[in-house]
Amino acid sequence: MPTASSHYHQLQPEDRVTIASLRQQNHSVRAIARQLHRSPATISRELQRNARSCGYGSAHARYLSLQRRRCGRPAIKLHSESILLALVIHLLRLRWSPEQIALTLARLYPPGHEYRVSHETIYNCIYAMPVGELRKELIATLRHAHNKRLPRSKGKDRRGKIPDMLSIHVRPPEIEDRQFPGHWEGDLIKGEGNASAVGTLVERTSRLVMLVKLPQFKPASAANVLQAFTDKLLGIAQPMRLSMTYDQGREMSMHKKLSEQTGIAVYFCDPHSPWQRGSNENMNGLVRQYLPKGTDLSIYSQEQLDAIADEINNRPRKGLGVRSPLAVYRELLINNPQHSTLIH
Repeated sequence: MPTASSHYHQLQPEDRVTIASLRQQNHSVRAIARQLHRSPATISRELQRNARSCGYGSAHARYLSLQRRRCGRPAIKLHSESILLALVIHLLRLRWSPEQIALTLARLYPPGHEYRVSHETIYNCIYAMPVGELRKELIATLRHAHNKRLPRSKGKDRRGKIPDMLSIHVRPPEIEDRQFPGHWEGDLIKGEGNASAVGTLVERTSRLVMLVKLPQFKPASAANVLQAFTDKLLGIAQPMRLSMTYDQGREMSMHKKLSEQTGIAVYFCDPHSPWQRGSNENMNGLVRQYLPKGTDLSIYSQEQLDAIADEINNRPRKGLGVRSPLAVYRELLINNPQHSTLIH
């Protein structure tokens, strides 16, 4: 007889043949259990589940057991030939995250629909793929797993103080609360060896991003940043360019000139406080899917940067009610007395 420490093993075809033979000889459940070195409960359960009215047969019992196991397993939604998998792969290639895909499908299809799938299932599907180009490609579309950003430097801030700064602590509370649109966060993302850079501007209410091409020579100089940011901000309607919050990078030392040329108020974060520009920091992580660290960012034209921004702005966001930043931004423009026809 099995002991309490024994591991359960499923009945094999030969076990069922033995059970059928011994039952025909009118052996008791306990006798059959002793013969097979099984628990009487196992034999009793087998007879109850898989016997027919005319008695127990090994072939029929095996058939019923296999059917029960198949029905007990949930259908694989993302199998290799499914339309749903093709759709998921298409959206991943557009840099949609698994969560964005799952939330959008949940909004489009009712509970229980075959096209509803969880983001965990999408992740599992990607990593369960056989090693090859498709698996490598899809993993590359996922956002990098590092959630914490390392501080840019330690110790004393050696960048020098920017003259006439307006501190974030005097910024009107309605900006912090995202009550009204037109308030932006700005930053630079750097290329290999800090030799190239791209500007990022994120509107706080809609999370819409604009990417700014910077000159190849001294891209992060104050003069170059001033010119590039001015050109970009003047492309949107004045009611949608009310303020910008920036870190204390020296590239924004000509902020007063920027305010004069665009009418935008510039506020500065505390040193080493990236959470005070949370939307921008989060967006930089998304942009890095397209502009990886350690690459030359000067090779991208403004048209290419606009195309990248378009993809990001068309991806649904959980924080926006599974709407895209572009859709929210357009709603804000429609509700504004002055419209802007230029997003980029």
